[in-house]
Amino acid sequence: MKKKYSISFTATAVLLALGGTGCYVNNQLGKVKSSDERQKAYSTHAYYSPVKDEFVSPKEIVYYEDQVTGGKSGFWRFFKKSPNSPKFELPKQVLTKKDFTEVPSSFAAYWLGHSTAIIELDGYRILIDPVFENAGPLPMIAKRMSVSPIQREELPAVDIVIITHDHYDHLETETMEFLADKNIQFIVPLAVGARLQGWGVPKEKIAELAWHQSVTHGSLKITATPTVHYSGRSYNDRNKTLWASYVIKGKEKKLYWSGDTGYGDHFKEIGSKYGPFDLAFMEIDAWNNGWPNTHLFPEQVVKATQEVNASLLFPIHFSTFDLALHAWDESINMVAELAAQNNIELVTPIMGQKVVPGITPTTKWWMRK
Repeated sequence: MKKKYSISFTATAVLLALGGTGCYVNNQLGKVKSSDERQKAYSTHAYYSPVKDEFVSPKEIVYYEDQVTGGKSGFWRFFKKSPNSPKFELPKQVLTKKDFTEVPSSFAAYWLGHSTAIIELDGYRILIDPVFENAGPLPMIAKRMSVSPIQREELPAVDIVIITHDHYDHLETETMEFLADKNIQFIVPLAVGARLQGWGVPKEKIAELAWHQSVTHGSLKITATPTVHYSGRSYNDRNKTLWASYVIKGKEKKLYWSGDTGYGDHFKEIGSKYGPFDLAFMEIDAWNNGWPNTHLFPEQVVKATQEVNASLLFPIHFSTFDLALHAWDESINMVAELAAQNNIELVTPIMGQKVVPGITPTTKWWMRK
């Protein structure tokens, strides 16, 4: 009897564990609108295909398995410690709520690693793509190479949260749940709102933007603009939501946030329509010959910065997750060299450092020997 009871108890425990894991993963995936809802809401947009029931990139995203460099690109690599991680803890300024003024600055920025940042503009505080832990649906998947300089519980009061797209390294379930009851305006691309609502964010707090559509918040005007990319959080929801870059215009400053993007004509179009910019936050990492138009190669970062007509380049999307099988510092080294050759000034704070771009001096902190 004891043996049967033991087996029964073990089986029950396993089933409960599996069930709990399933519920956890399902919550991480988030909700999406039904096919009928998407077709009704988005069919008027040229970049939505009712036939395929998906959003369409300005350039087709391609993948060449035989051209992948740096190792194997399979999903299982994200369960292992990255061989491309730094051999030392990256420098950072650890932040708590006490490090932020009650009233945000007229212009300042904090880079928090990867594509997470706080921007203060016109006395408002904007939090972009807040991810503080790993970049996958389970804690052991795509772990950070360096811990975040701030924990989500230590975030200061935020006025606006901007999401570029729903990939795990840009949209974190636990952070959305943590922020859901705060007095915040959430700005997201089309169809991403359903994800947030599923995590408790009230519908009335969410502004969903099509490309070239704007929303205002006090003196700020925020416009969603195109990128060459894709979306999805599971094998069956690819491109069911839109992705975007953003133009953030204040009283005196105009900023560009690239989001994730391959190179394309959209940079010239954005520069012509919305530029010049005082500062461009540009993604610089996760490129690979195997996926040549999913992210920007270093030389394309410089070219895109020139085409949007930005005075300063603030590199983002690097040194936090190994997404493309190359050394953690390869991209920033290449971008820094190319920027110098093209007389482009970089803004490269350590994680957590408060900077006034163009005024606060920054260093080549990644070149520690």
